[in-house]
Amino acid sequence: MGRGRVELKRIENKINRQVTFAKRRNGVLKKAYELSVLCDAEVALIIFSNRGKLYEFCSSSSMIKTLERYQKCNYGGPETNVSTREALELSSQHEYLKLKARYEALQRSQRNLLGEDLGPLSSKELDSLERQLDSSLKQIRSMRTQNMLDQLTDLQRKEHLLNEANETLKQRLMEGYQVNSLQLNPNPEDVGYGGQPTHQPQGDGFYHPLECEPTLQIGYQHDPTLVVTAGLSVNNYMTGWLP
Repeated sequence: MGRGRVELKRIENKINRQVTFAKRRNGVLKKAYELSVLCDAEVALIIFSNRGKLYEFCSSSSMIKTLERYQKCNYGGPETNVSTREALELSSQHEYLKLKARYEALQRSQRNLLGEDLGPLSSKELDSLERQLDSSLKQIRSMRTQNMLDQLTDLQRKEHLLNEANETLKQRLMEGYQVNSLQLNPNPEDVGYGGQPTHQPQGDGFYHPLECEPTLQIGYQHDPTLVVTAGLSVNNYMTGWLP
């Protein structure tokens, strides 16, 4: 069953219009290339999209030479009084168009890598895009693994340095503890039983306990046989105080 005839009118749907443009543009470029190869013809094709993007194909090495040949065949020979400035402007314009086309091709390739505008691509182009993505993914994974290994090596080196610093501090602490122990106990022979020093200092102010009765009475000793009369004597002395 053959395909139905397509009505030649402007496609109103924007997405369908872009898809149709891309497919038919690729088909025209492919036909131009096949024509130049099969028939050994000099083919030049220029396409401008509705957005002003340029798509071109030229079977020869220079589009300018092909256009000059076209101008010579259609309008006669080129004018001999064309200035060098105009020639440079034409060359610059052509170079600009080539760079613009290259820029648009790179943008299209970038969109394809992001998964956009894949409808116009053929099966071979999709396979090539898939291989390119797989290669990029392998390189990314390899780079990530290398970065992780480098970070691990750096962390191990830092751990080794910290362990060495810890051992150094530990050794210094032990040395300081031994020095403090020697300062507190300079001679083990001077220390008696129970950690008390065997020799006690003696001096003029050393306290010696006095041997006396436990009860100290100032004045006189109480005699229970004496009877103290109440009141004062004639001499105003208390009886019992005089010998």
